Amino acid sequence: MTDEPESNRLGPRIRAVVHWARTRLPPGLRSLAGVLFVLGGLVGFLPVVGFWMIPLGLALIWLDIAALAHRLRGRGKNRDGEG
Repeated sequence: MTDEPESNRLGPRIRAVVHWARTRLPPGLRSLAGVLFVLGGLVGFLPVVGFWMIPLGLALIWLDIAALAHRLRGRGKNRDGEG
């Protein structure tokens, strides 16, 4: 794995969709959309869908996994320790 930031590893179109999903979709719906993209990518040989859907779906799923891991580590707490 490289030490490049996430924005340098993703293509510009995928980066735009991930940004849109991060700002506009609620977390549960993001994960569902990610799973649907991965499943659609698995049948990428069909004319309408493509293999490009797999990394996009994984990126959408990762947004929720990263947020959940952040909370589980305790970094989501306030400075007062409440949260």
